[in-house]
Amino acid sequence: MKIAVFCGSGRGVNPIFADKARQLGQLLVQQGHELVYGGGKTGLMGVIADSVLEAGGKVYGVMPLTLTDKEIQHSGVTELFIVTDMHERKAKMAELADAFIAMPGGIGTLEEIFEIWTWGQLGYHYKACGFLNINGYYDQLLGFIDTVVNQEFMRPEYAQMMQVSADAEELLELLINYQAPAQKWK
Repeated sequence: MKIAVFCGSGRGVNPIFADKARQLGQLLVQQGHELVYGGGKTGLMGVIADSVLEAGGKVYGVMPLTLTDKEIQHSGVTELFIVTDMHERKAKMAELADAFIAMPGGIGTLEEIFEIWTWGQLGYHYKACGFLNINGYYDQLLGFIDTVVNQEFMRPEYAQMMQVSADAEELLELLINYQAPAQKWK
């Protein structure tokens, strides 16, 4: 499988985030998966890409032209796709990937995984999505999702589309065994 990983272009304050990015990269290769990501060499993005490459795996980066200088594109990836803008970036990543993981990151990471999750809810794809909830990073967000469901702005089955684990191996297993719910408007 090709797994898209959305994560920070920074490393965050806690070194565990980079450690877990490195471990996820190694695990992807061990299990025969390939990485699709944002194409940068900085932050967690760079850590996971380097980890996959060092383990002998394949890495596909997707970066908008306007960010090639700002994010400092990774020159060692298997293939780097330069696209027009962020909309095209997400579309290309969605096209390439069979499943999606959000690791710790900022608002861009959230925007990316939420759009992919929404596309799944709308039936644009039937691919698995997951949060790698390192050190409880997404706990408050997941609590908010419970509020969204409890206030009936989202059906429980669509909230359950998002697989969640603090353990990368368990999360990959959940993604591999994922079964999409019935289409929303069927």
